[in-house]
Amino acid sequence: MKPLFFADDPQFWFETLRALGHAAYGGAEAGEVLATAERITAGDYDSWYDEWSATAAHTAETAATALAAGHPVTARDAYLRANNYFRVAEFFLHGDPGDPRIATAYEQAVGAFQTAAELFEPRVQQVAIPFEGHLLHGYYYRAPGDAPAPAVIMHNGFDGSAEEMHFFGAAAALERGYHVLTFDGPGQPWARFRDGLPFRPDWEKVVTPVFDWLIAGHPEVDPGRVALLGLSMGGLLAPRAAAFEHRLAAVIAVDGVYDLGEVSRALLPSLTPDQAEARLRAEEAPEVDAAIEALMKVNPTVRWAVTHGSYVMGVQTPRQFVAAYLDYSLAGGIAERITAPTLVCDAEEDLFFAGQALRLYEHLTCPRTLLRFTVAEGSGAHCHAGAQRLAFGRVFDWLDAVVRP
Repeated sequence: MKPLFFADDPQFWFETLRALGHAAYGGAEAGEVLATAERITAGDYDSWYDEWSATAAHTAETAATALAAGHPVTARDAYLRANNYFRVAEFFLHGDPGDPRIATAYEQAVGAFQTAAELFEPRVQQVAIPFEGHLLHGYYYRAPGDAPAPAVIMHNGFDGSAEEMHFFGAAAALERGYHVLTFDGPGQPWARFRDGLPFRPDWEKVVTPVFDWLIAGHPEVDPGRVALLGLSMGGLLAPRAAAFEHRLAAVIAVDGVYDLGEVSRALLPSLTPDQAEARLRAEEAPEVDAAIEALMKVNPTVRWAVTHGSYVMGVQTPRQFVAAYLDYSLAGGIAERITAPTLVCDAEEDLFFAGQALRLYEHLTCPRTLLRFTVAEGSGAHCHAGAQRLAFGRVFDWLDAVVRP
């Protein structure tokens, strides 16, 4: 898709499209997004923050005024949009974890969503799930009816939140009668920001206690019909969990990812894969450090991925982040251990993980479906940003056929 803004900065354009796409489930107004993007200086992280935070603050003020005046629907809608805009505002700031703007915008984003959640009918419930001495933060959406019904556990990926999953699947699933549980795992915003928990590759250790918590406290959930959906990097984490947690009734990877190590090794094209891995893991590799830093100067996506990735992986240097990616893989027979029916989504114009969805699909030995999304129909971007109703219609039609045959 041709960028409407930021033609020379695909990362800025993708995040603009992502923000705009959430309009499908109430997370944006097209005019607000386009007017904000028009004021931003391409490639300038401070400009990005300033303009998005201004739009977010104005929208939150509109919401508060409506609520005080007794207009809860108007307030709910504006708080949902404010949540999205505050999330977008602090998106590029994680290269300096001590930047106070991160905390300010993050708390405002969460607060806006939680206020909106109180205004839904039925109310969206905030939840805290015990996990290794900590509490994983999330939300539970109860579908109407008393008879046991299917449920979907959902989590985001490398850079998204449990709140954002409202727009990226939760609202769509609830409309179709699914109970929904969203949560932030280690490395994701609540766990990283509040508890300092970085990402970890053994995601089954995260999903199993979440599954147990859901089943133990919710008799309205049919324990034999619980699916797991992972978004973006979650398209690797969710299949990884399903390889070891066999109670899941279905797995959905939006979009599929097989081996992040391939992404890391590709940054050093002059070396063989084994050589690249060895140099990335070495105690010292000044030539690799220089190569990564050079890439960051000319490639906006690498620049953002390294700065944000160092924060969420809990490492100190760009090379340590790139090396950390090597541990996130479904190779070595892990993908082949999945037994639940699995849906792998594939975006034609994926900015981050091109080719990975097909790699995952080819390694699956369980019942499997590959669902392709194209540029021609407007859904070819990573995770189908900008085409959420189209994408999740297809996703949940597939799930209906699996758990409601």
